[in-house]
Amino acid sequence: MRGPTPSKDVRLPPLAAIQAFEAAARLGSFERASEELFVTASAIGKRIAALEAMLDVSLFIRSSRGATLSAAGRDYLSQVRTALDLLSDASLHQRGEPKPEPLRVVSTPTFARQVLIPYLPGFTAAHPEVELEIMLSIPYLDIMPPNADVWVRFGSGKHPGLHARQLTNDPVFAVCSPAYLASRGPFNRPQDLARAELLRCPMEPWRPWLDAAGLDWPEPSRGVWLVDLGMMLAAARAGQGVALTRRSLAAEWLDEGKLLRVTDIEIPGESQYYLCTEASRTPRRVVQAFSLWLQEVCKLAAQDPRGLHASQE
Repeated sequence: MRGPTPSKDVRLPPLAAIQAFEAAARLGSFERASEELFVTASAIGKRIAALEAMLDVSLFIRSSRGATLSAAGRDYLSQVRTALDLLSDASLHQRGEPKPEPLRVVSTPTFARQVLIPYLPGFTAAHPEVELEIMLSIPYLDIMPPNADVWVRFGSGKHPGLHARQLTNDPVFAVCSPAYLASRGPFNRPQDLARAELLRCPMEPWRPWLDAAGLDWPEPSRGVWLVDLGMMLAAARAGQGVALTRRSLAAEWLDEGKLLRVTDIEIPGESQYYLCTEASRTPRRVVQAFSLWLQEVCKLAAQDPRGLHASQE
C-alpha cells in the first residue's frame, strides 16, 4: 500500500530577491538594478545568488563582461512578471476601495429639510468614501442625539464645550400665502397686519420685527403656537396666517410664488445657524471638508432672487 504523497515544498523566495532578479533582468545589469531599488550592486548580487540557491538553478550566466539571463532565467522571468503583476493589481484594487469613513451630523429639522438635504447630493458625489448619518435635534427643548461629529444649531452661537462657526446671516421678514393675502390683505403698511393672524414660534419672536415696523404691539399671545420654524413656515404656506422667516429656509416657496413677502421691513436675525464641533478635539479631515462645503451651501441658499412682494399681486 502506498504511503501518503509527500507534501509540496511551499517555501517561497523572499520578495526582495524576486524584485532584485526582475530588475536586473529587465535593466540588463546589477548596477542599474541597484540604482532602481536603492541598494548596492553587491546586495543585488547576494539576493540573486540566494534565489538561485533556493531554486537550485542558475538564472544568470556570469562572465567578465557581466551577467546575461540563462534559459532557465528567461523562463523564470516570465513567471515572476506574472506573479508581480498579480500582486500589483491586488494592491491597487485594495487601495481603490477605501474603507468607509463615518460622519454623524445632528441638525435641526427645518435646516435639514430646507437647506441640508436639497444640496446633499453635491457632497456625497464629491466624497463617496463618506458614510453619512443625519440625526435630528429638537432645539426648543434642547434635545439632541449624543456622539455626533458635527452639530447644526440655531441660536446665539454660544455653546459651552463646542467650537461654533456661523453658517447664516439671514435677515428676518414676514410672509404669507397668496390665498391668505387675497382673503385678508392687502398688507401695504405694517398697520394692516392688524387684520392678520400672526403665527407664533418661540424660535422667531415677533417683538423685534414689530419694533422695526414702528408698531407698539405686544408679542402676540393668541393664535397658532408652533415650536418649529419649519412647521410655522408650512402653516403660512397653507394659508393659516403671517409668519416670520428667512431666505435660506423659505427660498423654494418664495421663488415659486407660494409665499409672498409682506412689506419691505426686515430685521437682523437675533438667532442664526451655527456649525459646531467639540472644542477639545481636532476635527477629522472629513469633518473639515463637510464644514467648508456647508458654509458654501448656506451662501447659495441665502442668495436672491427674492420672493414676490405681497403688494405686487
